[in-house]
Amino acid sequence: MASVKNGELNGEIHAAPIVKRPKTDFKAVTVILGAQWGDEGKGKVVDLLASNADIVCRCQGGNNAGHTVVVGEKEYDFHLLPSGIMNPDCTSVVGNGVVINLPQFFEEITKNEAKGLPDCTGRLYISDRAHLVFDFHQLVDGMQEVEKGKQSLGTTKKGIGPTYASKASRNGIRLADLLGDFNLFMEKFHNLVSAFQRLYPELNVDVEAELARYKVYAEKIRPFVTDTVSYLHHAIMAGKTVMVEGANAALLDIDFGTYPYVTSSNCTVGGVCTGLGIPPRYIGEVYGVVKAYCTRVGDGPFPTELKDGLGEVFQQRGQEIGVTTKRKRRCGWLDMVVLRYSSMVNGYSAIALTKLDILDVLDTIKIGVSYKLNGKTISIPPANLSEMSCVEVEYISLPGWKQSTEDVRKFMDLPREAQNYVESIEQLLGLPVKWIGVGKERASMIQVY
Repeated sequence: MASVKNGELNGEIHAAPIVKRPKTDFKAVTVILGAQWGDEGKGKVVDLLASNADIVCRCQGGNNAGHTVVVGEKEYDFHLLPSGIMNPDCTSVVGNGVVINLPQFFEEITKNEAKGLPDCTGRLYISDRAHLVFDFHQLVDGMQEVEKGKQSLGTTKKGIGPTYASKASRNGIRLADLLGDFNLFMEKFHNLVSAFQRLYPELNVDVEAELARYKVYAEKIRPFVTDTVSYLHHAIMAGKTVMVEGANAALLDIDFGTYPYVTSSNCTVGGVCTGLGIPPRYIGEVYGVVKAYCTRVGDGPFPTELKDGLGEVFQQRGQEIGVTTKRKRRCGWLDMVVLRYSSMVNGYSAIALTKLDILDVLDTIKIGVSYKLNGKTISIPPANLSEMSCVEVEYISLPGWKQSTEDVRKFMDLPREAQNYVESIEQLLGLPVKWIGVGKERASMIQVY
């Protein structure tokens, strides 16, 4: 039997080192999540708060996500990298729940370093348990969309869904496989390609060329890869603060979103635990990022959507074009039914309200406060897609402020009507608004309290 003597383990059984556990009320982890259908401005909020974090993590999704951070006149686009990478004193972690496209990963680093991103060496780690997105996953993604015809989901065609399908089918390939015995990696790669070709005989993959590419990628990615579960565990034990940046958003969650028009991962708070290996007891504040109106990319139900000229006003003023897809986002009024449900699932401590300035030109602003289905008022979005598509939205109307808020930096300096809009959201949601965004730059965030 093994025994501990003078702090050392004796015997043949190897165990983890004994560490001093933190107090039960120790909450090292802060979580930032999208509260609507994505594109709420999570990247800017994370960038703002990362100055007080030791580690910033991504826990799910892949390069289907798109986060924008504006510093001065430079705009940085992140798809796989956590937005906290802009802080040179902060370590970034890409967790096991993320799916990694290696060509995109290196392209993203190169592109953003050319704009001024600080060197990532030694401060960016990727989980060895993260699954790989291959080019043929992207081809299959496109084939599946074509196959669905009018029922297509409007995916980004980045191969994310097929990669998570491989993961769930247990024939996926992880970074640990790539960095291990390359002969075994080749065998797994052949098997994975064959599995997809049985479903899609027209899928053409130059296997030998791909294997040659990935032999090079293996050495290129090796310095970034580690056991991030242990890394985060020891960091938390050492008193480090961790921030988690969710990708996508609550209504795109594969379980809680408007299924099947969702992403392929859990982008609600539970994905933090499964995507990073962090116990729930260490999660403290959970902030939901809410756009002052609603947008959605791709297909799927959108009860408060504006299909008239006003929707185009939102689109143009808010520059509502997807960072990843470059598609125009559908725009509509703020939907409190969606937000209350999102808060129910995630347990937000407070919210960050972004893009308030986009509403500066409106005479009247509406907020969707409830749905009616078959004449009955319902309090949460229905799970049934056909029912969600035909709900009637009940609105309240508030007066607009008809003046610019872009240079305002204190809540009390906002027009009274703008303050009223924010306070109405707090009352309807039952949560405080902690930050308000009135512009693209990190300096344009008003801290309310």
